[in-house]
Formats: sequence, structure tokens, C-alpha cells
Amino acid sequence: MSRFSGTMTAFQETRSAIIAFDMVRDWLLDGLAPVAPVDLPLEAALGVIAAKPAPAVHACPSRDEAAIDGWALAARDLIGASSFAPAVPAAPPVWVEVGDAMPEGCDCVIDAQGVDAQGPLVQVLTEAIPGQGVRRAGEDIAMGQLPATPGRRTSAFDILCARRSGLACLPVRRPWVRLIDLDSLNAARLTADFAEMRAGAAGADVARVSCKRDVASIANDILEETADLIVLVGGTGAGRNDHTAAAIARAGERFAHGIALQPGRTAAFGRVGKIPVVALPGQPDQALAVWLTLVEPILRMLTGATPQDPLSLPLARKISSGIGVTDIVLLKQTERAWTPLSVGALSPAQLVSADAWCLIPAMSEGHAAGTPVAGFSLHEAP
Repeated sequence: MSRFSGTMTAFQETRSAIIAFDMVRDWLLDGLAPVAPVDLPLEAALGVIAAKPAPAVHACPSRDEAAIDGWALAARDLIGASSFAPAVPAAPPVWVEVGDAMPEGCDCVIDAQGVDAQGPLVQVLTEAIPGQGVRRAGEDIAMGQLPATPGRRTSAFDILCARRSGLACLPVRRPWVRLIDLDSLNAARLTADFAEMRAGAAGADVARVSCKRDVASIANDILEETADLIVLVGGTGAGRNDHTAAAIARAGERFAHGIALQPGRTAAFGRVGKIPVVALPGQPDQALAVWLTLVEPILRMLTGATPQDPLSLPLARKISSGIGVTDIVLLKQTERAWTPLSVGALSPAQLVSADAWCLIPAMSEGHAAGTPVAGFSLHEAP
């Protein structure tokens, strides 16, 4: 049983209660676990979080091969060779090009300038050591080596490594996010577009649907199909047509409608069974704050991604914050310090110029200039 079961019952039927940010975050993350791995074709695996190990099928290269164009020779035949005392190899050299298999008995490759092949006898004008000009079997990828690191986002290098090692698929964790768009207003549409792109960047598979704004329609859409995370956009305010919180309560369990986060106060949160449900306000600034601070931690839990490492820098100037509400702060890196751009506000222009964000806890009045602050990257994939 969740350690939150039976708590906050007084808030289940009220729309006006504001619940502490930390309490909502802990409740949402409680009991979450990474989704089961699925095998994705390499062409679809880029940017998705790698799951369990997938060892290389074969070594790469699979046999010793030429690393340069030149003459394949045995290094033991070239001891002491120079332009003044050329060596005549015991067996005629074989010309090889990059990627060619090394001939039997040869363990080095000498470029064309190091061999005089114009006369009746081939003469080698330089010494060599075993392995010179050769790429050994398994040098690039050893048999059984992992081409992708579990918990890390797969990169183009991982895909290249997987292809070269004989893999056609990679096991990844790709949670399914059901995105329910309740609002036809332009601002809410922009919010839904952002949520869809950001969830995709986090490695999720996003199914986006539109929904009518009445309680029954919203509740039915929440229950329509299973998912690993349900995100709704719009209908979280106190307007006559704002029924998202009531629909969450009808479809499952509503934990909170109203959070002490600035911006983002009107967001709502619940569960359907074990599936977390997050209702984002339609206004982009409120939705972005909730997304960064609560939705992306959920996605990291579901994908099994390694924790996001913040960058700690001193503040170039102080941050002032009110008691009782958790404020999100936009930060810009200037030299080796964070310069606060805004507190409790997320304007589009500042979002573009900011490098990171941080939170000021509800019981803090802010930080003095020079205080080290941990900033989380704003523009990297979550």
C-alpha cells in the first residue's frame, strides 16, 4: 500500500485547496518504476533510453584488416630495414587497401613510400612492428561488448556501434504517454504542442487526442485506453467550463487540484489505478512550470533514465522569493555564475535566453548573491 493512502482526504472533494509542491511530487513518484523494455529497430531507437544490456553479436572487425592502403608484410622480415640497407622480404608483399583482410602470415602494412617495387626485387625501406597499419579483430568492438549504456539516451554513436556489431534492434524503455487536449484556444494548443514535443524528446511514445470539455467526456477519454502516463491540457481553472479536476476524480483518484507552485497553481493531479494523471493549465507559463518540475521527473522514472546532473554555480545577484509557495527561477550562465532572469514567471523570451532553471523551496525567502545554486539544463532533452 502507498504511504500516501488515506491521506489528504479532505482535499479530494475541494477545488480550492492548495497543496505543497513537495507533497504532490512525492505522491506522484511514489511506487513508480521503469516500464518494461521493448526492442526497437535501430532506425527508431535514436534518442530513446537504453534498457537492459544488448551484447554485440560479433567482434568488429571480425578479423585482422588493413587500416591503411599499402603493402602487407611480416614485421619479422623487416628488422633493421632502412633506405641504406633495404630488406628483401621472404615472401612477395601483397597490396591491400583499407578494410581488406590481412593475408596469411602478414602482421603489418607499410605505405607505398616505404616500399620500392620498381625493380626485379621488392625492397622495403623501413622497419615495422607487428600491428602497424592493421586494425586487429575486435579492436573497435569486442565480442559481447555493450553498444549502448542502460539508462542513457541512445546517441548516433550508439546506433553506429550497434550496426557494426551485428545488432538489428536495441532494448529500450519507451513509456506511452496519452496526451488529451481539452482546449481549442491558441495558448492551450501551444501548450499541447510543447508537451507532445517534449515528451517525444524524453523518449516517450505520445498518443495525442482532442476531447470535449464536459466531465463525462473527459473522464471517458482518461479511461479510453491504458497508458503509462496521462497528461491533460486545459480546463484546470475555476471557470464554468473547467471540469478537468472533476473528471479525474470521476475516472479514478484525484489527489490535488491546486499546487503551491508559481507559476502552475491551478494544475490537478491524480491516478487511474497505478497510472499517474497530470492536468496542465492551458496557459503556457503555468504548464511549462508543472512540466519541468513534475512531469519530466515522472518520465525519467518511467524510462529508467539516469538522474539529471545539475550544474552548481554561485548567483551573480540575489533571488527574492515569498514564503509559502515554491518558485521556479530561470537562470542564465554568465562566466562562472548564474544570473537570475525571472522568479515565478516563464515568459517565452526569457525561456529562449535562459540556460537553466531551479526551484526556491516554499519555506525559503530566496538566496543571497554568491550562494551556490544547482541549475538544471533547460534546453537539453530531459
